[in-house]
Amino acid sequence: MISSERTVSDSSSLTGWYKSSYSDGNQAECLEVARGHAHVPVRDSKTVPGPALLFSTNGWATFVTAVKEDRLAHGQQ
Repeated sequence: MISSERTVSDSSSLTGWYKSSYSDGNQAECLEVARGHAHVPVRDSKTVPGPALLFSTNGWATFVTAVKEDRLAHGQQ
């Protein structure tokens, strides 16, 4: 169920989850993203039945770009 706070309480109810191709499966800090939804669901790969955050497609693209450009690590905006 999706709440007004843009979360899903049980992310296992959603389909289309995948990990980054950069993840070798041995890392403890992996996120999974699901394709095919109106918003972009993101969850902790270690907690499959746990919650997921829902991002707008624009918000997720902005976040991914900031990570790729290393703007988050240095507090840049």
